[in-house]
Amino acid sequence: MVAMEHNLPETFVPGEGINGEIDLTTTKHVKWVARTGAFSCGTPTIAGGKVFIGGMIDRQGVLKCFDEATGKLLWQWTKRCRTDLKEDAMNFRSFPKMLGVCSTPAVDGDRLYFVDQNCVVSCLDVNGQTPAAGSSVGEAKEIWTFDMYADPAVGSRPSDACNGSPLIDGPLLYVTTSNGVDRIVTVPIAEDAARRCFAPNAPTLIVLDKRTGRLLAKDAAPTTTQMLHGQWSSPSMGRTVDGRKLVLLGGGDGNCYAFEALADVPKEPVTLKTAWWADCNPPEYRDFNGMDLYVHYTLGDRRRNDSINKLNDGSFVGMSEIIATPVFYQNRVYVAIGRDPDHGRGRGALLCLAADKSGDATRCARIWIYQGIDRSLSTVSIADGLLYIADVAGRVHCLDVATGRAVWVYDAKSRTIGSTMVADGKVYLATEKHLNVLAAGKEMKLLSRIDLGAASWVTPVAASGVLYIASKNYLWAVKQSPGAL
Repeated sequence: MVAMEHNLPETFVPGEGINGEIDLTTTKHVKWVARTGAFSCGTPTIAGGKVFIGGMIDRQGVLKCFDEATGKLLWQWTKRCRTDLKEDAMNFRSFPKMLGVCSTPAVDGDRLYFVDQNCVVSCLDVNGQTPAAGSSVGEAKEIWTFDMYADPAVGSRPSDACNGSPLIDGPLLYVTTSNGVDRIVTVPIAEDAARRCFAPNAPTLIVLDKRTGRLLAKDAAPTTTQMLHGQWSSPSMGRTVDGRKLVLLGGGDGNCYAFEALADVPKEPVTLKTAWWADCNPPEYRDFNGMDLYVHYTLGDRRRNDSINKLNDGSFVGMSEIIATPVFYQNRVYVAIGRDPDHGRGRGALLCLAADKSGDATRCARIWIYQGIDRSLSTVSIADGLLYIADVAGRVHCLDVATGRAVWVYDAKSRTIGSTMVADGKVYLATEKHLNVLAAGKEMKLLSRIDLGAASWVTPVAASGVLYIASKNYLWAVKQSPGAL
């Protein structure tokens, strides 16, 4: 969550809407702006002169490709939500139609990889198809797909949404399956339907051949049987000082997992070896006064009539899964625990773990823990010896990366789902109310707060001197005007 960019603006004027479009004459420091659809919660990807972003239009999943220089829509992928759902589809029947594509695409050369709203891994040609006669917008060019819902070797049954973003390593594509546990807030806790895992044998992480989509490996980590709600973290990768290449994943059971990366492409599917794991929930978050763990977790959802988290002030103490992506930095792993933001606020924790461990590393891996934070979905940013992370309540925490000591905390006073992004001496954070721009460094200083006109659930991105920020409906390419300070 750090970009090596310079001369980025610390503020801009998003402009005014006319007939569903933004009038560029009412903007400032805006290179171009494009409408993304009815709903967008995926972070944009910039690569090869193109900008890619997912979302939803007319209750369908959509992935759009814009020209990086002009914002012109070049092509788009659209697909209706699947209709072959079984009786065990859970909330997966409704959420894909509301959210669309949540996955951030991974681009490698002339190919693009993402997980669609139907739990299908798709590989597309980044150039799309030539527009038909009379049209200026082309359609997507599909190369291969892998259906994690229908494939018998995976058989994932997602809860709510498919959120994972792919990780590329040479010819290998690592993908989270989004497998989940049924949680329906209107169901009484005493009924068996309050917690159902319909695919207890489904893997959490799979590996595909990025060239063909063939299944190469899957994990055997015990996350499914102990899962709290959903598997929504995205994988990351790092190499330890002793040369081990690790694939890191935040577990739906609150554990951070490190798998040994595949060294090559196996001829037949294999099982990923778990190098180590560490429980990231502090022991006191498991003290339920004799109440069942999963019952306590379910009652911690503030939306329930029988919720024990009605205050929603961050004081609730209980278990959380990991939704953020673990960050590997200088032989350490940084990751926070958190829950579906609709569950409300609650006590969180940010951990710094040693990466060179084996087996159950819950006790031996922890270097420091910071508990002055709410539940968080945010992936950390690390720059110049400082770590930045946002929590669901909208507070940005700046910590000493070596010790975990708090340097300052800024309260944006708005629910936050995305992550901080550090670039050009600034910390950018989008919330449901504003884009907040702070000065990076040991002194807390707010540079600007920008009203985007709608909620933003994504992380800002910077590339080639341009800042990209998406709201629910629009994507802005923001560039410092010539001669501006």
